Amino acid sequence: MTQNQNSEISDDGLFGPFLFARGNDGKNNRLAALIVAPDDMALPELRAMDGDPVTPEKLTTLFGRSYWRFDFELPAEGRSYYSFDSVIYAVCSDFSSDLHIGFVSCNGQEDGDLDRPLEDRNALWIDLADQHKKRPFSLLLHGGDQIYADGVWQCHPDIIAWQKARRREKLATDFSDEMHDAVLKFYLDHYLAIYGQPQISHMLARVPSLMMWDDHDIFDGWGSHKKWFQGAAVARGMFGCAREAFCLMQLCSGADSRSHQNSDTHSKPETVTDPGSVAGALPDMVFDPDGKSLAWRVDYPGFSVIAPDLRSERTPSDIMGDHGWRDIVPTLNAIPDGNRILMMSSVPVIGPRLSLVEMFLHMMPHAQKYEDDLRDQWQSRWHRREWCRFLELLEQVANDHDHEITLLSGEIHVATRGTFETTGKTIHQLVASGISHTAPPKAFARGLGLLAWIGDHPLPDRPTRLKPLPERKGVYCAARNYLTLTRKDKNWNANWHLEGIGWTPDLAI
Repeated sequence: MTQNQNSEISDDGLFGPFLFARGNDGKNNRLAALIVAPDDMALPELRAMDGDPVTPEKLTTLFGRSYWRFDFELPAEGRSYYSFDSVIYAVCSDFSSDLHIGFVSCNGQEDGDLDRPLEDRNALWIDLADQHKKRPFSLLLHGGDQIYADGVWQCHPDIIAWQKARRREKLATDFSDEMHDAVLKFYLDHYLAIYGQPQISHMLARVPSLMMWDDHDIFDGWGSHKKWFQGAAVARGMFGCAREAFCLMQLCSGADSRSHQNSDTHSKPETVTDPGSVAGALPDMVFDPDGKSLAWRVDYPGFSVIAPDLRSERTPSDIMGDHGWRDIVPTLNAIPDGNRILMMSSVPVIGPRLSLVEMFLHMMPHAQKYEDDLRDQWQSRWHRREWCRFLELLEQVANDHDHEITLLSGEIHVATRGTFETTGKTIHQLVASGISHTAPPKAFARGLGLLAWIGDHPLPDRPTRLKPLPERKGVYCAARNYLTLTRKDKNWNANWHLEGIGWTPDLAI
């Protein structure tokens, strides 16, 4: 299958395969492959190894395209593969000993993302593919902002008008069928425009992915805006469309965005409405079968990957929400003793002292527009109690169940690391961001480093500290980057690839 370099549509209208991880029990590697095709196209065959053709499940048909999922297993051995349309894709399925895992985030930018030459935009994706040839990745973890969908505000004249309207008019406006279709089509087209780029589709077809969304997969700052804004019918409708697209394109599952709409939303401006139920449509990896929170956990021999959902229930005062907190505690406590936990928190758990910035911005005129960016963070003064609760949970799980915990985060467009010194263990945080987002000015990194130097220790006698990458001076590195995790025997190491700089030395975690 050939694809246009700068088109969101492949030559034959077929997208995929996009490979998603479902877990590994030491004998079988469970996978799902997503294929998006014109709804009148006869699908090519997908076969696991040399077996019979896998029967696909149609997830939905939207805007002339059908979304198909192929569920299959590969033997947990060094040489495994599947084929689609007569093309063979090797997959690293042996998780019993040594491993190589990739972590990426922030795959885009707010303005002009698709206007960039693909060789520049995807330079680190090209490098990632080179690394895969040298030493195959078993998993590719995507830590948030897989797409930058902020252009959704320009997708329909009524959406443009709503964004410019005053508060009263916003609250009085319903989310029409025309708005719904324009918004949902925008999200799905944008996913295909990104996933269909050859440098990205190459990796998505060969390395199983695990993904969790962040705000730009919806639009900038979702969840940290004013409650009246998030309670407006149009905003909730847009979120519902983003959620349906997320379920299809990041979880490889079905969901109906129309179930999220509530005709009375605009009459209840201070209440964030129920996002609706998708019972039975979500994969087993998702904690909450009703989908109020889309947090998930996937298990592998010797380790588990967990991703709390920090967007579905987020409000200006809450990050995870009732369903997120209800489910994550028993899930963490049920992990077998001794398993390493790789936890993806889309926003870093360990960060600089943002309360000082928030205090100064609150006193400055016209600076409130930055409040949602600050409220996105665990370290915001609005989330301090919940931040402490989350750190205490990590400490309890690490110590009571003998888990090593590694936090993986993106979002801030720089690379850094940190530690949380519990009473019994050191929890490492690794931040890699972004693989495609342009690097911020070095002055930005120095400013964040100053806040990190001031420090912020929310729990007495258990300090959180930000630290430079190995053999780097500043706490934050302003360069595009991605992260690799390596397990050799029982030892784990982390390495960052920094654009224009190269690889960091091994960091034992």
